[in-house]
Amino acid sequence: MDAEIVELTADRAPVVELCRRALDLPEDAAEAPALVAALWARAAADRPVVALGAYRGAELVGVLVCSLSGRDAGLGHVDLVAVHPDHRRRGVGRALLSSAERTLAGLGAAEVLLAGNPPYYAWPGIDVRYTPAVCAALALGYRQDRTAWNMTADLSYDDSPALRSTEAAEARLAGRGVSVRRAEPADLPALAEFARATFGGAWDAELAGSVGREGAGCHLAERDGEVLGFAAYGSSRPSWFGPMGTAPAAEGSGIGGVLLRRCLRDQRAAGVTAAQIGWVGPVPFYSGSAGARIERVFFLYRRTLGE
Repeated sequence: MDAEIVELTADRAPVVELCRRALDLPEDAAEAPALVAALWARAAADRPVVALGAYRGAELVGVLVCSLSGRDAGLGHVDLVAVHPDHRRRGVGRALLSSAERTLAGLGAAEVLLAGNPPYYAWPGIDVRYTPAVCAALALGYRQDRTAWNMTADLSYDDSPALRSTEAAEARLAGRGVSVRRAEPADLPALAEFARATFGGAWDAELAGSVGREGAGCHLAERDGEVLGFAAYGSSRPSWFGPMGTAPAAEGSGIGGVLLRRCLRDQRAAGVTAAQIGWVGPVPFYSGSAGARIERVFFLYRRTLGE
């Protein structure tokens, strides 16, 4: 029996339960409630979002969440695909992707990316260990666009390099007039402006998802009321760190390492034993500052509709 593809309503409970069963990696399955909430409910305030379900009879056997880019309405993104293990390799994933393409085309997309759609994303792309998803993408004509990776900071033991004290470094910064503290909601306008002016992109929105929200947080460095850097965590996933940024004039001052480890200590206190530093750029910095290692690798795919 072919799967019937329908647009899902706002009832997230069946989707969360399916993701708990269908996401093979334990760290993904454990965060299923947060992932579904971020990609479906919270993201809808930022961009058009559609959730599709695949049914065989009355059973939900697959789910897909897709959205338009908040910055380019011609780009569609597939944010989440999950197929029940008992129904894989039976066309469910391909049917969901084909339906998502039609849905996104109807919303104006000319191209579809199997890649994260900031500020709300669960992965940069397809984790290379999700082999059925890679196979489905290739079968539907997607071409690999880029490769991305995460780094893991081990928070499981007290002497982890990721949890090293920042007290001495903070004292040195204070001697240069730099103060470091936890960001509060009142800091958001200044943080957002700093992020936009210095880095562009969607970091201002990710900061809004981190500052003052349960299971998330942010720390900042400033001098005479001027923001010099920030580090945030938990915007879309409780165990994920980022984004972070330091003003170019303050690079090499030690601000980044202090902000990073303050966030990682927060995550450790919340019960996180392995923090994911998502979509990493400066590998040597995270390796040196927190002993982080490259662990998760992602393929990013794209396809022009109508080809």
